[in-house]
Amino acid sequence: MNIKVQDVKFSLDEDQKAFVDKKLERIKYAEELITDVLMVIKYDRTFQLDCTVNFRWGGNAHVSSEDFDFAAGVNKLMDVLDQKIKKEKDKIQEKK
Repeated sequence: MNIKVQDVKFSLDEDQKAFVDKKLERIKYAEELITDVLMVIKYDRTFQLDCTVNFRWGGNAHVSSEDFDFAAGVNKLMDVLDQKIKKEKDKIQEKK
């Protein structure tokens, strides 16, 4: 699983990078299903977070979140992303 985090219009400091890495640990359970994760974090008065997950069977999931607080935005994004990944995992297991 390749993980890429991009920051746009600002620079992530070490604490923010560590926070994002810690939150991405939540999706480690689906590591064998995911080929790559691209997270783009933009700052323009609010933090706008977009995340695209590509699955090994060719499917993908895209989620986004927006918040004035960095941590709250990441938490919202990860909650939705976790739900999407679980849903995809369940779909694949049903087909087997």
